[in-house]
Amino acid sequence: MAKVKDYDMEAMDELCDLGKALSSPIRLKILQLLYEESLIIGEIARKLELPASSTAFHLKILEEAGLIRIEEQPGTRGNTRLCTRKVDHVTINLVKKNTNVTEVFSEEMPVGAFTSCQITPTCGMYGPNGCIGNEDIEYCFFYPERMQAGMLWTSSGYVEYKFANGVPRNRKAKRVSVSMEICSEAPGYRENWKSDITVWINGKECGTWTCPGDFGARRGRLNPPDWPNGSTQYGIQVVWEVCENGTFLKGQKLSDITVADLELMERSYVAVRIGNKPDAHYVGGFNLFGKHFGDYDQDIILTVEY
Repeated sequence: MAKVKDYDMEAMDELCDLGKALSSPIRLKILQLLYEESLIIGEIARKLELPASSTAFHLKILEEAGLIRIEEQPGTRGNTRLCTRKVDHVTINLVKKNTNVTEVFSEEMPVGAFTSCQITPTCGMYGPNGCIGNEDIEYCFFYPERMQAGMLWTSSGYVEYKFANGVPRNRKAKRVSVSMEICSEAPGYRENWKSDITVWINGKECGTWTCPGDFGARRGRLNPPDWPNGSTQYGIQVVWEVCENGTFLKGQKLSDITVADLELMERSYVAVRIGNKPDAHYVGGFNLFGKHFGDYDQDIILTVEY
């Protein structure tokens, strides 16, 4: 694995040592030699045709900059000093770090990578090799091949995903969003088929959006050639946004659940559930579209700003 060392303006002494180490053509040649293999000081001196004392001087500067490591090792005539590179890549940030600057963690989850589900016919999954299992058979959703699904559908119930929580534990989340392409699920398709679709994050109900229909009057822009006409073709791209003052979708407030309510720092994953509540007014199911299906080249995307 490549070794990377980061420098920034807050560590000026380190940055000056780095600049000094890289300012000499001889020291750059030493780094080139150590890229291939570790060498003792005498070998480096011979390859560069330098006195041993001059070679040791240059190596000391490289060691002080943290670019190489020098270790004592037993040899046939006493101890030798073996030189090894410590760094493959160096990055220098010339902008002072500001903890108030928003950073982003984002992860994209395949639609078939759900960790739990509750499914009812009509239901099914479709992948690059066609239908996964059989349509309208609930247990097919537990096949390992489900991971390859590019599209799934159910007439009610839910699917739940667990995203890795890559937010540093010493930071505070400011906003969480979940983006997906989704529509209702009717037999075949029906443009006017409402479905109340709810999203839960870490067990907190983050609001319900009413999808107007199951869309199939035209082909989805990304659908593979073998996906049949007369079926669901595409969805609507929707984004649930959980902010510090509530949950929103397309600028409309859905609930009072805030990002603090999600308790993101309490676990190493973020659980996202998508589905119909059993007592919803419109239990119209849902179709979830992944990459290469529907109109949008995306899977389910979780984004956390902190």
